Amino acid sequence: MAVDRRYVALNDAERKRLESFIARCSDADLERAMPAGWTVAATLAHMAFWDERVRVLFARWEREGSAPPPEDEVSVDWINDSAKPMFLALPPRRAAELAVKIARETDRAVERLSDDMLARNAAAPQPLNVVRATHRREHLDEIEALLR
Repeated sequence: MAVDRRYVALNDAERKRLESFIARCSDADLERAMPAGWTVAATLAHMAFWDERVRVLFARWEREGSAPPPEDEVSVDWINDSAKPMFLALPPRRAAELAVKIARETDRAVERLSDDMLARNAAAPQPLNVVRATHRREHLDEIEALLR
């Protein structure tokens, strides 16, 4: 049975949107404040963190043969809050460049997943989200609305 790989085109589109945004974004734009004490650059670093998490967890799964354990849904807020000071400490342009670099690497990694791995992921109690576009779109929409 063929596995649905429409996520590849979705990820490519949002990654290209991210790349285009970063290319036209000024350093002042990257330093702009966002809600809850975030900045544009820190939000981009946050996106990179969650992309990297998916890439690392799939690599471990392929290497070790077992799915990541399910996570408590509540854990996401404390993870974001815990990581925010580090994201804010990054030089803004570096955070933006990192978001693009990691998006590219993650998109390549999830695109190369075998049909078997994608099927095992879909059957996992809490599958890893290969549609990275959704998270990117959410934050890019928020950032672009703020900068308008």
